[in-house]
Amino acid sequence: MNVIRAAGRLWLVPVTLVAWEIVTRAAEQPFFPPPSVTLARMGEMWLSGPPAHLLLTEQAMSDFGPSLARLFAGWALAAVLGVAAGVAIGCSPRLSGYLDPLIHLGRAVPPPLLVPFFLALLKLGTPAQLATIVFGIIWPILVNTIDGARTVDRQHLETARIFGFSTTQRLTRVIVPAAMPKIFAGLRLALALALILLIVAEIFAGSGGLGYRLLSAQRTYLYADMWGCLVVLGLLGYLLNSAFLLLERRVLAWHRSARQTT
Repeated sequence: MNVIRAAGRLWLVPVTLVAWEIVTRAAEQPFFPPPSVTLARMGEMWLSGPPAHLLLTEQAMSDFGPSLARLFAGWALAAVLGVAAGVAIGCSPRLSGYLDPLIHLGRAVPPPLLVPFFLALLKLGTPAQLATIVFGIIWPILVNTIDGARTVDRQHLETARIFGFSTTQRLTRVIVPAAMPKIFAGLRLALALALILLIVAEIFAGSGGLGYRLLSAQRTYLYADMWGCLVVLGLLGYLLNSAFLLLERRVLAWHRSARQTT
């Protein structure tokens, strides 16, 4: 039933593709190719390989593999650092008072502006790309985790103290579970930002991946290739968001059931 509902909500996709095809063929502009041309070129670039490789070409491996590895590595590193620091800051008013101005200062700095700094510090390649991604996406994770740790119900903490919970037990059994909805909100926002910053990092500090492929297509006037990269990035963002929502529903099922019973 859910599959039928989801399919029913996708009716706008073919309508958009048909409208796109009509408009682009009427305009006859080389830099705005029809979707049929773009999709055919995407198939040639990435889906014309041997069946043993699931039809993936060598170009697909060189474009998607490094990009996805950098995306998930940067997001995972930012998640670990952001959640750990956020819980510590949210549980300590004194630490929060010292670090809040620095946090608001850091999150106001546009990450793309720091790419030259990371390049000078870490040189061209994956380290500079990861640094760009982590710096850009850690802030929503950090801020949401701090807010979640600060807003834990005081009655729950007092109950934990009465039952003799240690500091570690209060942290793992009370504070972190109570902050999980806001932590997941930060992680979801960071995942979307990670995809954007991945492309920025690969354009300015890379020699491979989807961002570099996009830049190369633009420089060589291969507009079908360029639009193919943009379509893939849109699909990748949609799939990542959908997968994260499924994970969030499973992990936070207890939270929804608790809200329904209260």
